[in-house]
Amino acid sequence: MLEKVLIANRGEIALRILRACKELGIKTVAVYSKADKELMHLGLADESVCIGPGPANLSYLHIPAIIAAAEVTGATAIHPGYGFLAENADFAEQVEKSGFAFIGPTAETIRLMGDKVSAKHAMIATGVPTVPGSDGPLPEDEEEALRIGREVGYPVIIKAAGGGGGRGMRVVHKEEDLIASAKLTRTEAGAAFGNPMVYLEKFLTNPRHVEVQVLSDGQGQAIHLGDRDCSLQRRHQKVLEEAPAPGIDEAAREEVLARCVKACIEIGYRGAGTFEFLYENGRFYFIEMNTRVQVEHPVSEMVTGIDIVKEMLSIAAGNKLSFTQDDVVIRGHSLECRINAEDPKSFIPSPGTVKHFHAPGGNGVRVDSHLYSGYAVPPNYDSLIGKLITWGKDRDEAMARMRNALDEIIVDGIKTNIALHRDLVRDEGFCKGGVNIHYLEHKLAGQK
Repeated sequence: MLEKVLIANRGEIALRILRACKELGIKTVAVYSKADKELMHLGLADESVCIGPGPANLSYLHIPAIIAAAEVTGATAIHPGYGFLAENADFAEQVEKSGFAFIGPTAETIRLMGDKVSAKHAMIATGVPTVPGSDGPLPEDEEEALRIGREVGYPVIIKAAGGGGGRGMRVVHKEEDLIASAKLTRTEAGAAFGNPMVYLEKFLTNPRHVEVQVLSDGQGQAIHLGDRDCSLQRRHQKVLEEAPAPGIDEAAREEVLARCVKACIEIGYRGAGTFEFLYENGRFYFIEMNTRVQVEHPVSEMVTGIDIVKEMLSIAAGNKLSFTQDDVVIRGHSLECRINAEDPKSFIPSPGTVKHFHAPGGNGVRVDSHLYSGYAVPPNYDSLIGKLITWGKDRDEAMARMRNALDEIIVDGIKTNIALHRDLVRDEGFCKGGVNIHYLEHKLAGQK
């Protein structure tokens, strides 16, 4: 097993990684910015190193500072968590060139899956179902672009090859708008992502967002841990997730799970990863792969009993998978509510001091959070302050436990979106299961 892991992240995911390391007897190094000197995991780590001031580009995104911290503490591996540098191929490459193990895929794989066009080509080659589209960059030749648009059928969506997080997208409803929209998206993509390449896909009108969790050791073995439904979103950002996805055609589910495992083996994937799909009318359409641990990974852990982070650590140490596919049994149902420090109506971030924090409890309740009474939530980073997860023998029980947990949790001193979650787990449409990706925004707009 790895000797000492530097955790190149903050907040709840840093604490989550630290706990997994401690269970495995691995020493830990916590890095932090000057704005984060009150983080909970700093006092639990074996060592901690300040890597810069509050702005992320001067600390958590500053590769030389992180590499230097690993060198001075004698770390043997670096776990990037999610966000920040987790899917930065240059970072992964520099980590390994500096003599440390990168707890994640190779830089080559990150580059392959980080570019939407090359990722789609890779999936087509391995048999993973994809959205009909240009199957490569949208040609700048106007006649050829118009031909592709007609062949795919309107509406279509133009996406930046280097985009992500809901940015770099433009929906086109009629042919006469295609060329102007493509030019505008290319310009925006070049400015935002340093890559002006765009591609075109069929725009699905009412899809669900369903994703597949995988683990692969890069040595020819891979497994899936079932699927998750992440359709409750606002501005392409997930709000509430669950596993397994309710109301999915079983034949389609089994086929896509098997194809994701096959794809991992064929591309030589290493570590934890997530295949993201749009699901509509009983069919799956690949949209992207996240080459890191996901915020919502706990729901997959709850229904399988497999610790994804511990498995990542083991794989990075050069071990083969600890489990086979036959060992993976989906039991019950799990829900996760993302708790954010933000106004529940305006969604404006609400940093400040937490006067009192009380975590809920009871059977099937898990809280992943770095909060404590007196903790000052800084304004510098993402507003996620915790995740409330429940498990039940079925969806109804998991939902009932989530209602109880949301009624019990107390976060005083700052505004949070807990009130929104209390409403969602009592919402008739969501409780029935199978809502699409537009449901939450329509609900918030009063359209439902």
